[in-house]
Formats: sequence, structure tokens, C-alpha cells
Amino acid sequence: MDGSTPVGDERALVLIANTRLPSQRAQALQVVQSSAAFARAGVATTLIAAHRRKTAPLPVGIDLFDYYGVAPGPRPAVLRAGCVDLIDSVPTALQFWPSRLQEMSFSSSAARMVLKDFPRALVLTREIESGRILARAGRRDFLLEIHRVPQGSLRRRWLLETARKALGTVAISGGVRDDLLQLGLAAESVLVEHDAIEPARFANPLTPRAARAALNLPAEGPVVVYTGGLLQWKGVDLLVDAARELPLAQIVIAGGMDADVARLRERAAGQANVRIDGFQAPDRVPLYLAAADVGVVPNRSQPAISSRYTSPLKVFEALAAGLPLVASDLPSLREILTHGDDAWLVSPDDASTLARGVARLLGDAGLRAKLREGALARAAGCTWDARAVRILDWARERGCSARA
Repeated sequence: MDGSTPVGDERALVLIANTRLPSQRAQALQVVQSSAAFARAGVATTLIAAHRRKTAPLPVGIDLFDYYGVAPGPRPAVLRAGCVDLIDSVPTALQFWPSRLQEMSFSSSAARMVLKDFPRALVLTREIESGRILARAGRRDFLLEIHRVPQGSLRRRWLLETARKALGTVAISGGVRDDLLQLGLAAESVLVEHDAIEPARFANPLTPRAARAALNLPAEGPVVVYTGGLLQWKGVDLLVDAARELPLAQIVIAGGMDADVARLRERAAGQANVRIDGFQAPDRVPLYLAAADVGVVPNRSQPAISSRYTSPLKVFEALAAGLPLVASDLPSLREILTHGDDAWLVSPDDASTLARGVARLLGDAGLRAKLREGALARAAGCTWDARAVRILDWARERGCSARA
């Protein structure tokens, strides 16, 4: 167990998340930051994460919360639930059933831990199966956090049955909320809460010149940055293609799993103005944002996770850094961004359109200044602390005895 927060308290909150800690995926940052915000809200918090094989060690002398840039204050305890973890031992094309086995076994282990050690805690679970086990054991003091409604009929039925027995369901976006209502949940039982930011990570930023020097980037000339995952629906291949129409701009891409980084580097071969740096530790992300003139979020219009469900951490991080953004004009991003106020939205799926949007911002310092001001104003209300308090207040309104 990590952290010093007591567990087993009737005012406790337990957050269940099937994530590897630490991880190259943004999910891990979301889980750590949100759990820490609940602890700062005054509720003794425990995070139950997965005990996974091949988890990279933390840097020497750095704990989990420092690694993810958590602000000072009370910290959650961290427990690891066992699971059947065969995913990395089979080829990617054969990982579906090992993944489901891992999810199911983790969910069962985590639920059993809650039933044994946290009889009176409020539970916030990202795992439908954990919630289902709690409900079948007679527990009602839990919230589901849903990032996408499953497509399979069995899991959809489990979700509906479980959500109807829960205190409520937290949807990560309006698109998820719409699907939950279509599934049959009552509107009053669903709360939309997007992802958020930890302001401490973006306090006292370096100057653009200092950030560029730290990253070995040219001191002069336009710099365009993307930070985040490299799954194909995130559209970063479009940015690589758009770079051909932006020969004077240095395009810097930071993030992604190793296989995706290799794929993108192959696509960008021979493009002198494209630099792909691969995965970066969380404390380096603000450095990339500080070095940039413009940030890019080029999500594709398909699949639905991109167009309707996602609540990208990279967007909130760019807002907190005051970085002018060019982003795809999609429902999921319009929930967060407003064209011309805090971002410049362009039609998705077309590299030339993306290039024109980037060129528009690079050529207009006044517009960049306006978007920067709007981004900082928007970010002020998008903190993990504010999100945690809203969720706790909503849970109390729905009958939860846990209190901040």
C-alpha cells in the first residue's frame, strides 16, 4: 500500500480502476489525479488499481503521486488487486479474450476487497463488473464512472441492471450520457463530468525560449506541438501529412506507446520538419506546451469514441498552459471548446484543412493572444478539485453518507 490515508473509514471513498500504475496511457494520469482530488476534498480515499505484470518501475526516489504531478495535500492509499494477466504473452491480434479475462478477474478481486475491508465506504468504480458484484451483494452506495457504453448486448444489460441499483452514474461526456439515456437510465441518475487538470502542474511555466532550449528546439521560428496518445483515431497521422504543407513550422509530437511511435515515425520518414519524441513522463508535458506557438488535437470523426465520447486530457492541459489550439470540429470537442474563443475548430479527417487551420493561427498573433486568454479562463473552472467536490455533493444529494 502507498500513501498514508487511512482505509476502512465510514467516511471513506474507494475508487476502482483497472489501470496499470504507472503507465504510458493517459488513463493512469486521470485515475491518479482524480483520486488525489477526492483526498484533498476531505474524504479518506483509497485507490484500487490492477496488479499487472511488466509494469515499469517509478524513477528512483519518486512516488506515484509526485510522478503524476499531484498537488501537495492528503494522498490516497493505493491497493493493488490481483488479476489473470496474460495479455502481454499473446500477439496483439489475439488479445481480446485475454483482455476480457484480465478485466473480469480484476473487477472481481477489487469488488471482494471492497466487500471485505470497506463496508461503509462510497465506491466510485470505472468497472461495470465490479459494480455488478457490489450490487448483487446488496451494496447500493456506489457510483459508476462510464467512459463509453459497451456494444455487446450482455455487457449493456449488465450496465443497465447495475446502474439502476447504483447511487448514480458519472458520464465522462455528453455523448456517453446520451447513450446511457438511450439505454434506459433516468436523466436525473446521470451526471456529466469531463476530465480536468491539476493547476500545480502548469504553475510557473518556462518561457518559450527556455522550454525550447530544454527540448533542443530552434529558438526562432514557429513550433507546433501534439502531446498524447497515438492511436489511429486520434488523427496524428493527419498532422504528419499536414506538415508537408507547413514547411517553415517545426512539428513536434510527444507521447504514444512504442508500437504506435514506430508506425508514425515510418510515416514521417524524410520529413525534416517533423520530430516524434515518443512517450514522455508527465512532468515533461508542460515543457512541450510551453515551447509551442500552437497545439493540435486532430481527432478523426470515426469511431464514436473520438467523435462523441472522449474527454481528452491533452485538451485540458493545453487550456491550462494557455496554448492556442487547432482542434477537430467534433461533438466531443465542442463540449469543451468554443470556436474563436478558446480554440480554432476545423473540419476533421483532412490534412490540408488541418494545415490551413494551423497556418491561420501561426499567421495571426492577435488571434493567438485571444485564444490564449480564453483558454486560461476556461481552464480555471476545469480542475480535478472542483470535479471531485461536484461528484461528492451529487452523491450526498442522492443519499450517500460519505461527506467531505
